[in-house]
Amino acid sequence: MKDVLIAGLLTLSISSFIGCAGKPEPVKPVGKNYERQLPPGALALRKITDPREIPDFTDACLLTSGLDEAVKNSLNYLSKPSSKTFFPCGPITHDDAVRSLNAFRELLNSGLTSSQMNTTIRERFDVYTSVGCDDRGTVLFTGYYTPIFDASPVRTEKFKWPLYKAPKDLVKLPDGNPSTPMPDRQAIETSGMYAGNELLWMADPFEAYVAHIQGSVRLRMPDGQEITVGYAANNGHEYRSIRAELVRDGAVARRAGLPSMIKYFQTYPHKVAEYTWKNPRYVFFDVVPDGSPRGCLNERVIEMRSIATDKRIFPRACLTFIATNLPQRVRGQIYELPYNGFALDQDAGGAIRAPGRCDVYVGTGDLAGELAGRAQNEGRLYYLFLKK
Repeated sequence: MKDVLIAGLLTLSISSFIGCAGKPEPVKPVGKNYERQLPPGALALRKITDPREIPDFTDACLLTSGLDEAVKNSLNYLSKPSSKTFFPCGPITHDDAVRSLNAFRELLNSGLTSSQMNTTIRERFDVYTSVGCDDRGTVLFTGYYTPIFDASPVRTEKFKWPLYKAPKDLVKLPDGNPSTPMPDRQAIETSGMYAGNELLWMADPFEAYVAHIQGSVRLRMPDGQEITVGYAANNGHEYRSIRAELVRDGAVARRAGLPSMIKYFQTYPHKVAEYTWKNPRYVFFDVVPDGSPRGCLNERVIEMRSIATDKRIFPRACLTFIATNLPQRVRGQIYELPYNGFALDQDAGGAIRAPGRCDVYVGTGDLAGELAGRAQNEGRLYYLFLKK
């Protein structure tokens, strides 16, 4: 699927970019507060009333690999009674979300050409834009992925860093946070308070931390078997980025991604706790039965078709359209290329807590990690809903 997505989602102009003397210049995020919160009473989405501001969906309609499955996963989530507790979200009702996804899925299977689909979408759907970090729609897009690490079901001299299951007495509120206060990361890791509740053990302390910030991770057991573990609960503390701390201290470059951070802590393992304890948020895990990475909706996230946003302010599971630059590997090289594609809002992230932030799921493994680590460009985030 990866090759098909690359071919179809890069606005059909890859060859012209590769033929240039250099790669296209990304929009560099400089001097803006992408974490800016909404003013009291403000909404994250604004309906577009000028047709000239609605993007052209033609290229994104040309190849739609993985999109039908992603829509189906969102509909599955919305079929659960608990999903109704998160609506209305601004002007969007639960019925709006369901009707819109069903209508879009019919379009995907209608046999229309990409041009015809673009025309139909513009006729039948209202388009909303995120107000972004500046009330002008500017959104910073980053990437996340599912890493593959070594682990063990039992503690050994090599595998001694635990991932814990959620405590049996933990009661979650509708927003996913615990109903009673819990200790921070440092207290949990130094007290041994959850001894006996280990899910499994990892060989590297920073890799264990990566599992916490990614939300899911694929693990290779000593016998070669691979399992996926995913988010089950958290301790209710706000996420704090240690990447920002590393950049500030000169440990990694400003645009360095997760691979650079992993390399840094492999070189300086004694620094892991010094930095990771700056993030008080702690995550508990469970085994994902089918091995597929899952988002906060407990539905499978799909490469380039699932995004993470702030679920306090954006309508979950809904259809989106993103327009930005993303790194892609083409003919053995990584290029920053224009990306226009549909995706479903199916995940959340501790660092994604504002209308000016969006995380794109880019897949599993080392290549995905390299792409995710380089993804950091401005763009626009749109939501589509069937007209009343």
